Amino acid sequence: MRVTVSRKAHFNAAHRLYRKDWSDAKNDEVFGLCNNPNFHGHNYELIVSVTGEIDPQTGYVMDMKDLKDLIKIEVEDAFDHKNLNLDVPEFEDLNPTAENIVVVIFNKLRARIHADMDLEITLYETPRNFVSYSG
Repeated sequence: MRVTVSRKAHFNAAHRLYRKDWSDAKNDEVFGLCNNPNFHGHNYELIVSVTGEIDPQTGYVMDMKDLKDLIKIEVEDAFDHKNLNLDVPEFEDLNPTAENIVVVIFNKLRARIHADMDLEITLYETPRNFVSYSG
């Protein structure tokens, strides 16, 4: 039987939505206030869900402490209190939209979670705006 376990986490980060290859006018037209050259920030909320078989010996799908530690290392330590555009290598040439952030987080965690388990990441940029990605 497959069961899903989930862990919530959060991080605070600044970003600017823009494309280096576009003019200021085009960036303003497409990204509006999110194109602020001085950046802007969000209090991101994250839900990491792992689906797999229950281990008959432990009763776990995945040890939640292990999941907590992975999220801390791969997401919180990497993104919290950072400027995503300037401080996070994955966004050097990738616009840090919520859609791109959730895919980056998925890829970082996917590499560390057993392949026979399914993974879904839900990222809240605001309480009402969120994205989900499961590969």
